[in-house]
Amino acid sequence: MSQEISALQKARASYQPKLPAALRAGAAVSVVRGNPLPAFADADKIAALFPSTSNMPDLKFAAGSGARLAKPINAAVILSGGQAPGGHNVIAGLYDGLKSLHPESKLYGFKGGPSGLVDNKYVEITDSFMDAFRNTGGFDMIGSGRTKLELPEQFEKARVNCEKLGITCIVIIGGDDSNTNACLLAEYYKAHNAGIQVVGCPKTIDGDLKNKFVEASFGFDTASKVYSELIGNIARDSNSAKKYWHFVKLMGRSASHITLECALRTHVNGALISEEVAAKKQTLSEIVEGIADMVAKRAENGENFGVILIPEGLIEFIPEIKVLIGELNDVLAKNGEAFAAISGKDEKLAFVTKLLTPASAKVFSSLPDTIRVQLSSDRDPHGNVQVSLIETEKLLAELTKKVLAERKKAGTYKGKFSTQTHFFGYEGRCAAPSNFDADYCYSLGFNAAAILGSGATAYMSYISGLTKPADQWGAGAIPLTAMMNVEHRHGEDKPVIKKALVELDQAPFKAFAAARADWAVNTSFVYPGPIQYFGPAEVCDQTTETLKLEHQ
Repeated sequence: MSQEISALQKARASYQPKLPAALRAGAAVSVVRGNPLPAFADADKIAALFPSTSNMPDLKFAAGSGARLAKPINAAVILSGGQAPGGHNVIAGLYDGLKSLHPESKLYGFKGGPSGLVDNKYVEITDSFMDAFRNTGGFDMIGSGRTKLELPEQFEKARVNCEKLGITCIVIIGGDDSNTNACLLAEYYKAHNAGIQVVGCPKTIDGDLKNKFVEASFGFDTASKVYSELIGNIARDSNSAKKYWHFVKLMGRSASHITLECALRTHVNGALISEEVAAKKQTLSEIVEGIADMVAKRAENGENFGVILIPEGLIEFIPEIKVLIGELNDVLAKNGEAFAAISGKDEKLAFVTKLLTPASAKVFSSLPDTIRVQLSSDRDPHGNVQVSLIETEKLLAELTKKVLAERKKAGTYKGKFSTQTHFFGYEGRCAAPSNFDADYCYSLGFNAAAILGSGATAYMSYISGLTKPADQWGAGAIPLTAMMNVEHRHGEDKPVIKKALVELDQAPFKAFAAARADWAVNTSFVYPGPIQYFGPAEVCDQTTETLKLEHQ
C-alpha cells in the first residue's frame, strides 16, 4: 500500500540541492593535500592511541583532474545517535556521488544504527528507494541507534558482514561520540589491513561538533529555526495576553548553542547560557534572583509577562548542583539495591539525604520534591542522572515565584507573576530540512563520496564558507584524529572528539551580551515565523545568526 504524502512533501521531492563548484562535475575531484595535522589537544597521547591514522594532512577538493573509478565500489552508510534534520539528504548526496564515480557502484544502509553493522541488518539503497526520502526530515529511511562501536569483537563482526556484501567503505553519520567510534573503527581496519575505508559526517542539532574546519554540524540550522518559530509564537501570545512569564527549556545538554541562537533570532527577555553560569560560578540562588530582578523591572513598566530560555543541561553547570549530582551518582551507585528496596517517596529522599555531605544535603533539601525525586531516581545505563528529564524550567519558575512572594511581602515588588513552562526538543529533531540544511547535507554526503573515491580513510567530510552562496562553498576533509583529545570518563582516560562549547569571547555571545540588558526590560520580540522553502534567497536560504556573526 502506497503511503500518502503531503503537498509540501511532493513539492520538496523535486527540489535539487545545490552543490559547491568543486563537486558539481561529480565526485571524481582533484585533491590538494595540506600539512600533517596533529590532534587539537593531547597530540602525543592521540598519536600513541591511533598510530595508523594520526598526523594525516587535511584534504581540499577542486573540480578537475580527478579520475572516475575503473571499477564500481560497494559502500555502506549508518545513521548514529539522535535524529537531526537533513540525514536523508546526506545519504542522497552519498548515493549520487558514488554513482558519479561509477554508475554500478552500490550503497547499503545498515538498519538501526551501528548495531545493524554488527548484526548484519541492512537494505540495498536503489534509485526508487532513495527518491522517496530526498529532502525529507527524520531518520526513518534506515533508522538510527546509540550502540557504541568500541570493541575488536564488534569490528571483526562488522568486517565479516562487509566482506559478504563486498563493502569496502563505511560512512558514519553522527555526532562527536559516533565519529569517535568511526575513528576507532578506521584505526582498527587500517592497522589490520582490512581494506575498508571509514568516513564520518558531522551531525548534531546541539551544534557542538565544530572547529576551524567544520563550521557547523548539520541539523542545527533547521532545529533552531523550528524552535525559534515556536518561541516567536509564544512571545507574541505573551505580548497579546500580557499575563504570563514563559520558561522555555531547549535541547543542548553539553552546550548552549541552540539557546544562544534562538535568543539571537527572537530577542526574548532572558536566556541563560550554561557556559557563562559555569565561568562566573553562579549559584542557583543568584540565577533565580537575576530572573526575579528582570520580572520586577518589567512589572514597574506594567509588563507582567515575558519569555526566558533555558538550555537543557543548565543544571549540571551550576556549581553546587554539579557537586550534588556527582555525589548522588556515587552514593546511588554504591547503595542502589538498598535505595530500590525503599517504597515511599519521603523515605527514599530521607535515605539519600543522610548519605550526602552536609553542604550537598543542604542544597538537596532546598529543592522542590519533584526535582529531588528526578535527581535521585532517573539514571542512565551508566548510573548518571538523565539531565533531559530534570524539569529545570519548572524548578526556576517555582523558585522565582517564591522569591517574588517574599519581595511582595516585604513591599519591594508589586507586580503579578503567573508562569507557563515548555520543553522543546523532539519538535525540532525530525523537521523537514531548511534549504540550507538540504543543500549542506547533500553536499556533505556527495563530498563523502569524493573522500572515498580518493582512497582516504579516517576522515570527516566538511563543507566550508557556509555564509556564502552554495556554489562558492569549499569542500574538503579533516582527519578524525585531528579533532580529538583525551578526557576522563567513567573512571578512565578515553580519546574523544572534543565538544565545542559556547565561547564567551566570541562574536555570537558578545552580540547577545551587548543586547540582553535592553531585551530584559523592553519588549523587543522578533517573530521569525515558519521555515520558508520557496521564495527569495534572503528569506529561504539564510544561515543561522551564529554563523553570520562568526564570519563577520
